[in-house]
Amino acid sequence: MKEIISTDKAPGAIGPYSQAIKAGGMLFCSGQIPIDIATGEFVEGGVVEQTEQVLKNLKAVLEAGGSGIAGVVKTTVFLADMNDFAAMNEVYAKYFDADKPARATVQAARLPRDARVEIDCIAIVS
Repeated sequence: MKEIISTDKAPGAIGPYSQAIKAGGMLFCSGQIPIDIATGEFVEGGVVEQTEQVLKNLKAVLEAGGSGIAGVVKTTVFLADMNDFAAMNEVYAKYFDADKPARATVQAARLPRDARVEIDCIAIVS
């Protein structure tokens, strides 16, 4: 059995997918991009500001699904440019400072709406 998770505290899906799916005690979160829900636009700035917004959006989806940052067991980080790795990693480390999840980081040829960063995750539901 699966449950569709949706929250207005994070950007809505921009395609035929759900923000997250809860199944079997796990939460599978779709990738988040740096949309500020207050404006519907990307946050101003570069990869640092975009990573911060992406993680805020992901945190909102996690909380809506009954989990949180501490419950994350795996992330995938998609970067438009691998040269942004160090800057993204600095922001990422502030969110995942204690129990670091497994992670893959890849450079993508192009991300939705030309984002600099997108992150998805899998988390345990408490």
